Amino acid sequence: MKKQRYLSVLIVVGLTLILHSPIWAQTGVDSLGGPITLKQAVEYALRNQPAARQASLDEQINERDIKIGLSSWLPQLNSSGLYNYYFKGTPQAGASGANIPSGAGSIRNLSTLGLTASQVLYNNDVLLASKTSKYSRQYYKENTQSVQIDVVSDVSKAFFDVLLSQKQLNITNEDITRLQRSLKDAFNKYQAGVSDKTDYKQATIALNNSIAARKQTEEAIKAKTAYLKQIMGVDGSKPLELSYDSTRYEQEAYIDTNQRLDVNNRIEYRLLQTNKVLRNINVNYYKYGFLPSISAVGSYNAAFFSHDFSNLYDKSYPTGYAGITLSLPIFQGTRRLQNLSKARLQVERIDLDIQNTQNSINTEYVQALASYKSNYTTYQLIRENVDLAKDVYKVVSLQYREGVKTYLDVIIAQSDLRTAELNYYNSLFQLLSSRIDLQRALGTLPVVMQ
Repeated sequence: MKKQRYLSVLIVVGLTLILHSPIWAQTGVDSLGGPITLKQAVEYALRNQPAARQASLDEQINERDIKIGLSSWLPQLNSSGLYNYYFKGTPQAGASGANIPSGAGSIRNLSTLGLTASQVLYNNDVLLASKTSKYSRQYYKENTQSVQIDVVSDVSKAFFDVLLSQKQLNITNEDITRLQRSLKDAFNKYQAGVSDKTDYKQATIALNNSIAARKQTEEAIKAKTAYLKQIMGVDGSKPLELSYDSTRYEQEAYIDTNQRLDVNNRIEYRLLQTNKVLRNINVNYYKYGFLPSISAVGSYNAAFFSHDFSNLYDKSYPTGYAGITLSLPIFQGTRRLQNLSKARLQVERIDLDIQNTQNSINTEYVQALASYKSNYTTYQLIRENVDLAKDVYKVVSLQYREGVKTYLDVIIAQSDLRTAELNYYNSLFQLLSSRIDLQRALGTLPVVMQ
């Protein structure tokens, strides 16, 4: 017993060490521990965003609808049972078709058990379900892709928006540090009688403005992070920390602007094409609605008769048959013709939707390309301004300490540096966002991030 007890303790301790080792103690699939990259944010959103999950459920629901429609091609079996007690009269009045034996005047109990089978040979409704199954699956699959593209685009832009605000906050904090140092220098010079109160007051004004800007940015980060959590499907109470890789984002900002637009790459266009195929199948459904429905049928019934219930099922009187049923529509008040005309008009309407979508896609592409080229040029120029502004600030700050430059020159240099840094990150993230818009316009936005 002691050996078994010791062995159990060793097993528990061993499993505890294994499960808490670096190999096993990994973050869960849908957890968000630590700073997350854009790829992780997108992958999490595709798994947890309600719209993406609903699109996946719509695919599954459609698959069930297809199977429900196709199930009519399979044989249909039904059973039936009946029991009647005749307190007046005879069974002949209530059991039509039953093989009632002679001398049934004293019979009071009647029971029948039956099994019927049918097999559709041709039916327009079942044929429609069969023809539309392939394209229905395709439509809902494309719809899921459309939702996923929306998720990737929205999450990416919101991710960049939060990062931009965070970089703005860092720049503001650095600006506040410089302003505090300048304020200290201006105050010391004022105390030493080298300068008047003007420099000291200007430094205080600039510092107060930066502190107010920091508060605005901090609150903006909270609001933007809440929106990012919403479109990712993250619980609002959970923390969310983003990872920033400036080198990678700068590399990913570039895209080949010589790519040619192909509307077939756009999921919206493909959805309309699939919908048109479904509508044309619907036209054929009403076009051939005059054809009959044909089914093979069969039935087997056993009847039981007795004066006393105790021996009712001692002897059976079976009947059975097999045959073919045909249902032919003759006149439906022009309903089929009206439905046919309506279906053709719906196809014509989709043709106009396709034409309008082609024009919209072309306009969207031209606008996205123009925006990207403009943002790319801005980014290239502003990136040089940051290094220039840093050099200017260092020189002016040193000259101010030596008494060569006025404090106004320092304020201007600080403002130029802060503006250059803010413009740099703003142009970088605008370029990344316009790249997403251009990829989406081209139909090349990847659902799985690299």
